[in-house]
Amino acid sequence: MKQRRTSLILGYCAFALFVFAVCFPVYWIAISSFTPRSSLLSSPPTYFPDTLTLDNYRRLIDSLPFREYLTNSILFAFGSALLAVFVSFTAAYAFARIEFRFRNWFFAFFMLTATLPSIATVIPLFRLYDRLGLVNTTQGLVLLMGSAQAPFTIWILTSFIRQIPKEIDEAARMDGAGLVRILVQMIAPLTKPAIATLFVINFILSWNELFYPLVFAKGLEAKTMTLGLVELTTSAGEGSGRPWDLMSALSMVMVVPTVIIVALFQRMIVQGLTRGAVK
Repeated sequence: MKQRRTSLILGYCAFALFVFAVCFPVYWIAISSFTPRSSLLSSPPTYFPDTLTLDNYRRLIDSLPFREYLTNSILFAFGSALLAVFVSFTAAYAFARIEFRFRNWFFAFFMLTATLPSIATVIPLFRLYDRLGLVNTTQGLVLLMGSAQAPFTIWILTSFIRQIPKEIDEAARMDGAGLVRILVQMIAPLTKPAIATLFVINFILSWNELFYPLVFAKGLEAKTMTLGLVELTTSAGEGSGRPWDLMSALSMVMVVPTVIIVALFQRMIVQGLTRGAVK
């Protein structure tokens, strides 16, 4: 009993340290975003400031084209996640249900493309996008990020669809249902938790993406919030230091949408992560 109690205490201590390591940086960014610039870099640091202000957010809006960056980020993240899930769902059904020649080879090829680093393909992609007129456009970024997320999404959805009995498809065909009706009314509801989970994952990855916007977005019409954060780090004059107050405010603005998305899809995410654990 004493050994069990000691193990339990050690487990709780380890969990408390883990929670502290995860939550403290978020707390520090949140507090820094409301802390006046004069008190932010005080020594010793103030973990519980006496005064809080919204001045950092006001100056952030004045320092950057905030509305344009926020709109571009929402369109980029939402469009990329939606495109990746939609295309991958149809492709996953084909890999899981339809027998065609070289199916396994095509599936392995898609998985192989997921292992390529982004920097290895950026030059031919940029030349292709430049010829197609997709550089510095939100549509081009959505297409680029959605296609980059497709292999992983196809892999996960294929495994989920394979768990669904084929008799459901056969019964629907006997009732006169076509392929589109089977996908929409039969397969999609059964894979809804997996689709929601992958949508959230792809949304968060797109929202935090820096490399593709940095390369393919040159002007205001396509730049995202991540580029705004980079611009803040380089906007300070020599010797003045980085604007940690503005960077903290922008970081909090970037955290809020991901928290909202996870909260909205929390139930489906849990179902998607636990599906298959118990038959």
